[in-house]
Amino acid sequence: MLKKLHIKNFTLIDELDIQFFPGFSVITGETGAGKSIVLGAIALILGNRADVRQVKSGAAKCVVEAVFGIGHDSSGVMKRFFEDNDLDYVQDECILRREVSASGKSRAFINDTPVTLMALRELGEHLIDIHSQHQNLLLGKEGFQLNVLDIIARDNKALADYRQAYAEFVKAQELLKEMRTAFDENMAEADFLRFQQNELAEAALCAGEQEELEQKSETMSHAEEIKTSLFLADSCLSGEDGGVIDNLKSVLSHLEDVAAVFKKGRELADRLENCYIEVKDIAADISASAEDIDFDPRELQNINDRLDTIYALEHKYRVDNVDSLLDKLGELNSKIESIDTGEEKIAEQEQLVKQLETACVDKAAALTALRRKAAKTVEEEMKSRLVPLGIAKVRFSVEVHPDKLSFDGADKVTFLFSANSSSPMQPVEQVASGGEIARVMLSLKAMIGNAVELPTIIFDEIDTGVSGRVAEQMAHIMKEMGSNDRQVISITHLPQIAALGTTHYKVTKEEGAEGTISRMTMLSDEDRVREIAQMLSGSEITQAAMDNARELLR
Repeated sequence: MLKKLHIKNFTLIDELDIQFFPGFSVITGETGAGKSIVLGAIALILGNRADVRQVKSGAAKCVVEAVFGIGHDSSGVMKRFFEDNDLDYVQDECILRREVSASGKSRAFINDTPVTLMALRELGEHLIDIHSQHQNLLLGKEGFQLNVLDIIARDNKALADYRQAYAEFVKAQELLKEMRTAFDENMAEADFLRFQQNELAEAALCAGEQEELEQKSETMSHAEEIKTSLFLADSCLSGEDGGVIDNLKSVLSHLEDVAAVFKKGRELADRLENCYIEVKDIAADISASAEDIDFDPRELQNINDRLDTIYALEHKYRVDNVDSLLDKLGELNSKIESIDTGEEKIAEQEQLVKQLETACVDKAAALTALRRKAAKTVEEEMKSRLVPLGIAKVRFSVEVHPDKLSFDGADKVTFLFSANSSSPMQPVEQVASGGEIARVMLSLKAMIGNAVELPTIIFDEIDTGVSGRVAEQMAHIMKEMGSNDRQVISITHLPQIAALGTTHYKVTKEEGAEGTISRMTMLSDEDRVREIAQMLSGSEITQAAMDNARELLR
């Protein structure tokens, strides 16, 4: 739950440090005093979008920091979040901080570690639920109504099983669609694909043959020149008149003659002998190569014809080597195979889609059964909660209608409502007044609060449109919600609600030399009496209002 809140340079707040407590707390103050600013600061650390206008005029940046107690984490959700996001997990407490600079740059931190806004939002969803007036509009949203039913049904496992099956079903459907599209496209050009396949197959291409043929063509085209050069080189090495090999042999003989009496002569002879052997080997290779070189016009023509075929295919298929042509042939073989076996494979995929759809329908049916059972629970509890809130003749029904398969199942949920016995029940958002919707939402929140592990709920003027005994009863509900180590904070204009708070905070607005500043303070017992008396009588506090305030507090 929320333990401490620090705000600095946030709109009209220069600096604020406030401590919060378990149970039911209330925040009061005149309209425009800055209650919504405090709520906006809390929303900022929960991941709401930052606005440079939130930085107090003249300040370099604004900072909002909140300390939360997380000792309620019996399910281990918090610990898993910290582990999944590689964050330091401090048992029983975590700190959220948000900084917004005057230039518009925003930074977020969890336990002093920089995090993304998405991570901040994800953690915030497990810490606080802020219910503002505009959230009453959610009552008309089908997704909200379905979510309420799922929370009461405690169907997390069944819903997760269904969603996994639905994801597999959707994936199989998409693959089937792709297979049909590819099959239709391939069929439309089947003749052309077969022609290309035959053309490349008949070419009987081999990897690396282009380079080999180009080398042969180059050599054969210069056969005479190559043969002449090799012959001359061979003559220089092996010629009878002063050939290199004979000369080396003579030099080697002279060195060996003095090797016995000249130590270095032996070393030089050994080195020269290695050269002599190598040169003789080279001369043999040159001689053999010269004999191998032969100009055959017919063979050269065949080589060039083959190269022309390869070059023409490369140009046609817009590639620059034989390997790419072979890849193209492989692609064509695959397409032709998909044409030849396409209908069979599509039929197999269709069968798989049907099987997965059947699995989805079965799991959706199990989900529907849990929801229908929960619907009865919601109907009964909502009636029991709304009657004390001044809707004595209330009728509340939860209809679960069949719907097409979707991510959330195969159900369409509608909350039906009637405030009296003579009017037919209709969708709650269409017939309920503003005050009735506020009471319905409070009842739903109270019911949900008992089913989920949410430590803090903030109500922003949920009492709009109610007064008197109904307001008092709403306060009792919020006070009840604040029990069992839970925290409920209500921003209110009604003295009946303010009087039931365990802790009372007041937001005021002051005019000073630096402009308008908002303050928030925790009221003492006597200050509470005066605040509630002012809420009862207005700016002029009467003795009767003071007495009435004390009575309300008692």
